[in-house]
Parts: sequence; structure tokens; C-alpha cells
Amino acid sequence: MFTIGDFAGLSRVSVRMLRHYDAIGLLPPAHVDPHTGYRYYTASQLKLLNRVIALKDLGFSLQQVQALIDEKVDAGELRGMLRLRRAELEAQVQRDAVRLALVDARLRLIESEGHMDTGDVILKSLPPLRVAELSATATSYDDPTSITENLSPLYPRLMELMEKSGVSMCGAPIAYYLPAPTGPGDETITVHAAFPIGDAEVGADPGFDVAVLPSVEQAATALHEGPMSEAFRTGQKIANWIDDNGYRTVEPGFAREVYLDCPPGEFDKWVTEMQVPVAK
Repeated sequence: MFTIGDFAGLSRVSVRMLRHYDAIGLLPPAHVDPHTGYRYYTASQLKLLNRVIALKDLGFSLQQVQALIDEKVDAGELRGMLRLRRAELEAQVQRDAVRLALVDARLRLIESEGHMDTGDVILKSLPPLRVAELSATATSYDDPTSITENLSPLYPRLMELMEKSGVSMCGAPIAYYLPAPTGPGDETITVHAAFPIGDAEVGADPGFDVAVLPSVEQAATALHEGPMSEAFRTGQKIANWIDDNGYRTVEPGFAREVYLDCPPGEFDKWVTEMQVPVAK
């Protein structure tokens, strides 16, 4: 047997926590000396302790842990739960990394205020464009990960559907976003993934939509280099140019993103043209 101190050291759990587990009946010691009150544990109790700690790390309360222990969750079930929790934690780390990168990008933008170069903003007209497209719903512009997670899977799916229908793309991929509120305070947006298809014939029920993006008489455009999670950098450059040159954004109309060069997995090397319809 082991004293509570030795058991705590071997299992890397504090004495205080072991006493608490004893107090709530979750992990009582194997033996308590009737004269001294000293608690003693056995190596076999590590099996139960490991389950308690694993379930706690999964986010269960101690009361829930007790219920699961009583139900005798086996090693296979616990392993599956831990793998799921691992995947959740990895996803959270990725989301936090994206948010940290956005904070850094905002800081750089703040530092450049007052001397932002708008000389590379170009005014151009955009012809009408017939496209094949799929759409999805994202929560809002406040959550760039929601936009990416909903928009990105649409492109490979759209390519697959177009290939099955014998429809070829004839230009760079395009994205655009439209408000889709369901009530007051709702900032839901519909994200559209599109490929230009020109005059290609499309059969019935191809699994994707065919739309014509309207012509735009004047659009303020600029190249954005880097991940689209930092598109606000180029968006603010265009906004400054619009103000400085006496233009305004127009409705109907919507900003477009044209993905000119997007090496897979190398987001820092992406080149995207952002297009904003404007008028004097």
C-alpha cells in the first residue's frame, strides 16, 4: 500500500484533490488506519483514478464522472471519448491560432494608419458573368472562421458536380457574400462559391445553381496578397481610396473576390482581386 503522499506523487494528483475525491465518495482510500486516520491506497486504484482524470479532462463535472464510473464505462468507450475530446481541443487550438493571427494583422493595420498607400487601387468596369455556384450560410463577418469553414468546402464539391455535368469553368474562382438575416439583430450571411462557365450548356438538375452576376459600370479593385482571413487590410485600403476620390459604394451590387492564385495550403501566397462597385 501507499500513503496518500506517495500515491499523489506517483499519480501526479495533489493530496488535496485525493482528499476531495474521498470526501465525495469518488475515490475512497483502500484502507484508513483507525488509530491515526492515515489514508492508504493500492496500485490497482490507479485504474480508477486514470478514468476520473480522463473524464474530468473531457469536461464532465465530478457528479457526472461519478455517474459514468458507476455505469462502468469500459476502456474502449473511454478511448473513443478521449479521441473526440482531442479532436475538439485541436480544432480549438486552430481557431485560437487564427484569432491570434487576426489580432496581429489588426495591429499592423493600426500601425499603418495615416500612411496607407492607396495607389494600387484601380477603377475598372466588370462585364456580366454567367457562373455555376453553390451557397452556404455563415454566422457573420465577426466570425471569419465561420466564413472559411462554410465557403471552402463548396469549391471542391462544385468542381465535382460540374465535372459530372460536363460543364467546364472558363475563369478564376469567385466568392461573394449577401446578407441573409432571419430577424432583428441577426447578421447571418450567405456565402457564394462560383466558377465562370460562359455559355456552357447545363442540363436539368445539375446539383448546382446557375446565375448571372450583373455587370458593374465602375468597381474599385485591388489585389490582396495573403490569407483571406486578413481581407480587411485590403478592404480598408479600398475604403480609403473611395473616400479620397469622392466615390461611394452603390446598390444594387455586391463586393466580389476573384481568386487569381491560390496554392493549396500556402495561404500567405494567395493573390485575390477584391472588387467593390462604386459611383461618383
